[in-house]
Amino acid sequence: MTLIKFVRNYGDESTERGFQFEFYCDRCGTGYRTPFQPSATGMVSEALDVASGLLGGVFGKVADVGDRVHSAAWEQAHDKAFVKAVEQAKPHFVQCPRCSKWVCRESCWNVNKGLCKDCAPDLGVEMAAAQASRTVEEIWAHSQVAEEDKEMLKGKSWREGVRATCPNCNAPLPAAVKFCPECGAPVKEEKFCAECGSKIPASAKFCPSCGAKQ
Repeated sequence: MTLIKFVRNYGDESTERGFQFEFYCDRCGTGYRTPFQPSATGMVSEALDVASGLLGGVFGKVADVGDRVHSAAWEQAHDKAFVKAVEQAKPHFVQCPRCSKWVCRESCWNVNKGLCKDCAPDLGVEMAAAQASRTVEEIWAHSQVAEEDKEMLKGKSWREGVRATCPNCNAPLPAAVKFCPECGAPVKEEKFCAECGSKIPASAKFCPSCGAKQ
């Protein structure tokens, strides 16, 4: 007697009237349903039930015998239908040699690696997902920046002259301010060249415009 090989990723939707099976992917859950195959014994049993009802139970005993015959014949037909359904579904699925999952060829099988995409993810997809995730993180981080800081970042020379504390009283400074909110001292002292009058950095020893020593 030949044993019937079966798989775990299927559902049996068969009834007394016929046979139908569903095969689904262990990874994404999508799958295929086989066409409905009517059962000859099921139709005979249904006909006997109808006749018994119409004739007031005269054929009741005959219907019972039909059910018993139907049971054995139906099981045989069911086995044949199942073997046929497995053969129909087999081309659409692959069993991963690493995790043993049955996955669909269409979406969950990495052809280049010979493994399912859980065991061998698609690097292009993973990279795109990582980039998208990073973009979202940057957007959230940017949205949390205070409005005054956004204005400061717009300036071309925002890195110049920004101090964390007041040069006079060492009080913490909330932003790029011109005067200390504690003592009123100028945070960034303006200095002009004694020779040509050009504005120069406070720490400059020579004027960048005329070269005069300060």
